[in-house]
Amino acid sequence: MNWYRIKTALIGLKRLAELTDEDKQACIDGFKFLQRMQNGEPTETADETKAVADYYKVLNNMLSVFDLEKLYIPPQLDESQGLYGNQLLVEQAVLKELDLKDPRGSHLLDMGCGRGRVSYHFAKLTGGRVSGYNVDANQIESAIDWAAECRMSDRLHFKVGNHHEPLEYESGTFDGCFSFQAVWPFFKKEELDAHAEEMHRVLKPGARYACSEYLLTPHFDWDNEEHVTLHKSFLPTLAATQSMYPADVCAALERAGFTVVLSAPSKSIRALEAVRVLPPWVEESLDLLQSGGQSWTDAEKAKIADLNWRIVAEKPPV
Repeated sequence: MNWYRIKTALIGLKRLAELTDEDKQACIDGFKFLQRMQNGEPTETADETKAVADYYKVLNNMLSVFDLEKLYIPPQLDESQGLYGNQLLVEQAVLKELDLKDPRGSHLLDMGCGRGRVSYHFAKLTGGRVSGYNVDANQIESAIDWAAECRMSDRLHFKVGNHHEPLEYESGTFDGCFSFQAVWPFFKKEELDAHAEEMHRVLKPGARYACSEYLLTPHFDWDNEEHVTLHKSFLPTLAATQSMYPADVCAALERAGFTVVLSAPSKSIRALEAVRVLPPWVEESLDLLQSGGQSWTDAEKAKIADLNWRIVAEKPPV
């Protein structure tokens, strides 16, 4: 483990120790809210968004201790690499799909940027700028601090933002945008069009959107009782609120004016792994997180869900 990983883990532990009792309880309540959603309790989008933010406020610090600072599980593209190494590989693959004509002069948008570490990687690879937004102010604070520590505040820009509201960027701003398990798991089907239109608006003509996102596969059947039972169990484990088919997302992108270049399953699948730490309230949170872990593993084996479905869509040139 290198010094960066040690330092990140120590900061995560420090932030966990400094959390208020209200924050800890809100995290657990947020997860239980997501569970009740899957049991059929009617919910509003605003309440769903708050539950996700409350949950991630704690989860991002908790998982940073376990080498999961970037809050997504990558496909296992190289068995010789660990989780972090495979994250770097899938990020490089997504960046390649953006097909940037002038990487150093590019300005990209990281949708659901978390702690800004993916944005940092993209900025290092391109030499250009990256802006990012996230619903969790705690993660944005970490992203801003990280940009300053790396002396990249001139090329990395972060702010609090919500997928369900108009994006606070001018039209035609970005040369590309991307997401990693951060966009489509939070939209109801009737909400897809509005967000796809916002993505289309903020991109320049000829720019692309590329992602590695959780989606149901075409094999998932809502009339199959086993599928639905697994779904109810695993979705809160992913800290997600919704499950979409790739066809639904692609149709919304096309209605917004995009041309879909690619829609395909991940190249490899990696199951969630259990982790353990000692404080009782953290144990309770992790017990909740792991409760759907086996269901997710079963769903992956049955190929009815995919954490890293790939979509590439292009805004047509003028």
